[in-house]
Amino acid sequence: MNPTFSRAFSPSRMAPAMTLMAVMLTGCVEPSGDGEQLKQQGIAFLAENAKKTGIVTTASGLQYEVLQEGQGVTPGPTATVTVNYRGSLTSGNEFDSGNGISFPLNRVIPGWTEGLQLMKEGAKYRFFIPAELAYGEKGAGALIPPNAPLIFEVELLKVGQN
Repeated sequence: MNPTFSRAFSPSRMAPAMTLMAVMLTGCVEPSGDGEQLKQQGIAFLAENAKKTGIVTTASGLQYEVLQEGQGVTPGPTATVTVNYRGSLTSGNEFDSGNGISFPLNRVIPGWTEGLQLMKEGAKYRFFIPAELAYGEKGAGALIPPNAPLIFEVELLKVGQN
């Protein structure tokens, strides 16, 4: 065997690449059989949550709670916004967070597009997003299972171009 090939593709050199490939492929697996169970649990969670004081439910099923009112501009459906956020499952497991993140509203899940248009700059809301307004039956990688409702705490820092 060629010594250069042996060194380049040795197990110790390939391990990081194999680990990265395994992580990337976890988003490609078929949803597990518990998707229907999660869907039913999500429906039950949102039904109970809707009964709580301060929770507002929109026509689409998005639920939100105003943590702090804002005084600034309200974004339109194609505005670029800058936010701080934290995302978790109903179990409380955090799957994502960010500070000072900017993106156009028409490039995110429907629950975010709808919810952020309810806010003004400076506001902080908690969104309870049904699976059909999030990642639906497919989920998102290894962190968000199929049919999972999501909880996001979002602070709208800035509204850019509409």
